[in-house]
Amino acid sequence: MAKMSLEELRKLRGEKQNELKRRDTDGKTMQIIVGMGTCGIAAGAKDTLDAFVSELTKNGLSEHAIIRQTGCMGLCASEPTVELIIPDMPTVMYGKVKADKVAEIVKTHIVEKKLIDNMILNRPSADILNQ
Repeated sequence: MAKMSLEELRKLRGEKQNELKRRDTDGKTMQIIVGMGTCGIAAGAKDTLDAFVSELTKNGLSEHAIIRQTGCMGLCASEPTVELIIPDMPTVMYGKVKADKVAEIVKTHIVEKKLIDNMILNRPSADILNQ
C-alpha cells in the first residue's frame, strides 16, 4: 500500500466528513426517497439518486435535504420512482424520473414550490386502504 502525504490525508478526511454530513438527518427539512428495488435500479434509479445529490449540492440545498433509498414502491412500470416530502407542499410521488428530469424537479418542485402535474403518480388514498 502506497503511503499518503499529509495533504492527501487531509483531502480524504474532508471528503469523508462531507459524506457523513450529507447522511446526517439533524436539521434537515426535506426528504427525497428514491425507489431502489431491482426494477428501479434496472430502470436507472442509481443515476437518478446520483443526479439528486449533485443537483441539490449545486443549488445549495444539500444541507436541508436527506436523500433516502427504499425498496420497491410497487409501481414497477413507472420506475424510477421518487417520493418528495417538502415543507409547505403535499407529499408527492413522481414516476419515470430519469436523471435528466432531476434538475427540473429540484428547480420547479423544491425551489419554486410548484407541482409537476405530468409526472405525478396516483396512489390509493389511505382512507380507501383502511376499509
